[in-house]
Amino acid sequence: MQVSITSVSIVILSLASCATPRSKSPQLRFDQEPVAPAPNYAQADAWAALPDKKDNADRVPDATLLKDQQASADVDVFFLHPTTYTYGKGNIHWNGDLRDNALNNKTDKGTILNQASIFNGVGKVYAPRYRQAHIEAFWTTDTASANRAFEIAYSDIKAAFEYFLNHYNKSRPIIIASHSQGTKHAERLLRDYFDEKPLQRRLVAAYIVGLPVSKRAFKTILPCETPEQTSCFCSWRTFERGFYPAVHKKDNDIVVTNPLTWKMDTVYAPATLNQGSVFLKFSKLQTNMVDAQVHDGILWIKKPSFTGSSLIRTHNYHMGDYNMFYMNIRENAKNRVNLFWKR
Repeated sequence: MQVSITSVSIVILSLASCATPRSKSPQLRFDQEPVAPAPNYAQADAWAALPDKKDNADRVPDATLLKDQQASADVDVFFLHPTTYTYGKGNIHWNGDLRDNALNNKTDKGTILNQASIFNGVGKVYAPRYRQAHIEAFWTTDTASANRAFEIAYSDIKAAFEYFLNHYNKSRPIIIASHSQGTKHAERLLRDYFDEKPLQRRLVAAYIVGLPVSKRAFKTILPCETPEQTSCFCSWRTFERGFYPAVHKKDNDIVVTNPLTWKMDTVYAPATLNQGSVFLKFSKLQTNMVDAQVHDGILWIKKPSFTGSSLIRTHNYHMGDYNMFYMNIRENAKNRVNLFWKR
């Protein structure tokens, strides 16, 4: 459930609009409207990111400090972007259309730039476009239409992953990374292709962020409990300290990884451990900006302070789940890859 992240401050301010149904949303039941044609993953334009084409997953926020290492990487990253098909003009169908250039541009300048690029220091980044479900699918009472919209989205992701395995991967180790709607599909992808299956041996780690994931989501893929663990998964959802989401059950079994310590304990991690966040401008990293502490199924942080942050009224930092921990995630992925090869 994510919109463009040109700057975290602007995006966070738009959270309220993402959480409230608007008039520009699907008007008919799923079976009453046309479905856009399925993508052909043999074509480069069906991918928001590929390692051998120029795209926003190639960029780094500080070119003097960081480099795009995809050309020499011996690991692949399969990234599933969050919802960018929201309440915009003309977005009245249950699934997005890959022929919609404005939607693709929104995806590329938002999540591909600010999230997928994290992983270009450790792997070749593959990010398929897919007929994502409209954000209304998360809120609607028409669950039948929502479920069918999510099925269409997952059918594309499954086709993209199979194409990736058959034509790109060449038996290299794999990192799965996702956010929000992408995580909904990534969890299913991990069950279908990795959990209790031979491919699990090639799973470096999964960063499945932005939606609650149960400790019992998988049979053999365990939550990452230390920064050295591999073939495991990390997950978190970020909120302001003291705030609980509307739907919250105490003493739940939701996995929360602290992205500053990479542990699941409740020990407070000060902002001094934060190696770099991306806020107002992608070209600039800001250190020591965000702390983190695991608390009862969610990740709590102190409200970050930066230019414009005084205007933020939301307590839900969903949009910054990746951005606020940009460098810590980048370094952790690199560390897990190194340990994976040693093992």
